[in-house]
Amino acid sequence: MTRSCRVEDSVLWWRLFAAWIGLVMLCIALGAPAVSFAGSGVGVPGVRGGVVTTTEPNAARAGARILREGGNAIDAAAAVAFALNVVEPQSSGLGGGGFMVVYDAKHHQTWTVDSRETAPAAATPDMFVPFTDAGSVGGGFGVASTTGLAAGVPGTVRSVELALDRWGTKSFAQVLQPAIDLAEDGFRVGPRLAESILSGRLSNEPGVPAYDEARAVFRPGGEPLETGELLVQPDLASTFKMLAEQGPDAFYNGPLAEAIVATQRASRGGRPEGEGRMTLDDLAGYEAKLRRPVEGDYRGYTVKGMGPPSSGGLTVLMILKQLERFPVGDDEQGFGFGSTRTLNVMVESMRLAFADRAVWMGDSDFIDVPEKGLISDAYTRMRGAMIDPDGRQATVEADDPRPYDTAYNGVPVKLASLVPEGRKGLNTTHFSIVDRWGNIVSYTNTVESAWGTGLMVPGYGFVLNNELTDFNFVPTANPDPADFNPGANDVAGGKRPRSSMSPVILFRGRRPVAAYGSPGGSTIINTVANMTMNLVDHELDVQEAVDAPRISQTSANGSVSREIGFDEQAIDGLTALGHQVNFPGEIGSVQAVVIDPAGRQQYGAADRRRVGAIVTLTRDELSRKGRGGHGGGHFPEP
Repeated sequence: MTRSCRVEDSVLWWRLFAAWIGLVMLCIALGAPAVSFAGSGVGVPGVRGGVVTTTEPNAARAGARILREGGNAIDAAAAVAFALNVVEPQSSGLGGGGFMVVYDAKHHQTWTVDSRETAPAAATPDMFVPFTDAGSVGGGFGVASTTGLAAGVPGTVRSVELALDRWGTKSFAQVLQPAIDLAEDGFRVGPRLAESILSGRLSNEPGVPAYDEARAVFRPGGEPLETGELLVQPDLASTFKMLAEQGPDAFYNGPLAEAIVATQRASRGGRPEGEGRMTLDDLAGYEAKLRRPVEGDYRGYTVKGMGPPSSGGLTVLMILKQLERFPVGDDEQGFGFGSTRTLNVMVESMRLAFADRAVWMGDSDFIDVPEKGLISDAYTRMRGAMIDPDGRQATVEADDPRPYDTAYNGVPVKLASLVPEGRKGLNTTHFSIVDRWGNIVSYTNTVESAWGTGLMVPGYGFVLNNELTDFNFVPTANPDPADFNPGANDVAGGKRPRSSMSPVILFRGRRPVAAYGSPGGSTIINTVANMTMNLVDHELDVQEAVDAPRISQTSANGSVSREIGFDEQAIDGLTALGHQVNFPGEIGSVQAVVIDPAGRQQYGAADRRRVGAIVTLTRDELSRKGRGGHGGGHFPEP
């Protein structure tokens, strides 16, 4: 087991250098930019037994434990998801949901698992309107996001169940065991968790039992846990044990389901309209869904990611495809990494893509999302033609991609003005895994804001999400052709709120060469676009690609966010073009695995913006009991 900071001996590095040269030459021979594989900070480079990259070391060890015991990447992903509920409870867990992209090496197929939370059947388009009295900043959003009304029906447990049934080789109880051990025996609190314990979510409404429940665990006796203290979570351990014994149905039916429903009835500020609307029928009826990925080509590579209800895959592809006409990566033409021209075309492409995202993307089970039109070559060329490498568009508006969609027979309409998007949670988590057989999982999951609603289910030890605040607070649907808006992300019973989560797998031909994703609210999309360009256009090695500074704009006409590390003259150049540039701190936290084109070597990279952890495995470390992840047999169409 090796952390990302391990220093290798000189002999190994010379071997790596030779391997890297060979890989670059192979990619040149294939006529595409080279995705680099060797470099610093990648654990034990060139292993073939599997790689686990996560935000937290204990969770990475949980996944590696399953791989050592003969499990595959899907088994390991299940173990990591549950372990993160123990060590990173502010970001994900049983009370949340997420998106998983899975590459099945035996059948050369890529699938996605959608465990996005759903709105209760009783949800209505206007249910958040009372919380706009203080706007989307401060009191209104702050109260709405910490009440039961914000809690969607959790999907994580059903997601793991579906993935194990399709591709797993371990039982539900087996993948829970590392998390049981962590919760029962305890672990030392890390700096990021200690910092998050100080957040306002755990300071809300003394005397409300559900809020008191979380405080009792993480602020025992009123004193916040500090870095290095032992944290034992007996209630959470008991919940995991119950699920191991009784199976996933025990989460969605019976006493635990009754406790979830009771918990989400809590409301802050004495506001009854903040009480949750979830019922036992909503929980019993929840389904995780198997879906095909959205995919598109970028400079000879294929990006496969999460489709609706996530906007991530489509928006990432739009950003990239709108940039293909520019020679990004060519220093001589002014498009080197971090140059003003490169940063400007990136930001302008983000503006165009986010304008379309705001209008057209939502839960495709409820609305017609013009997926093919949005990422079609014709539409993205038309949109990309609006980008001037040496200028800034004064105003960006959405366009109508439906005429470019093969399923559409209507006519374009005039679109309504864009509504600014409210604040979105940044405390999601991502991890990536590859196993000895070449199966891959890229998995982003979340409870939305730090600590979700802040409501912990009494006696069960996990918090409930506040994902329903990802819906539009004010309904936008307008059928008038002169001011049309499809209301793609308006609230509806059973609907899944639009997400920005963007787990992806990058392919060269049929072969996967990288898998990655990030937390960060709506900045996730731009972080993944940055990462893809770093690998493909700038040919950075994987750790360099993760470490490189990022730039982001998440609205059509707002400001630009940037990290420290860019040439300040290049940033001054952006300002001179008319961009308002700010520095919000760190953007995202990428966890990545890469596989050489021949599939013989595997590497990992963890983001230093969070703690980050990599565990790499050699073949000698592994149990010989594994079956390669094909326990599910034939996989029918969803």
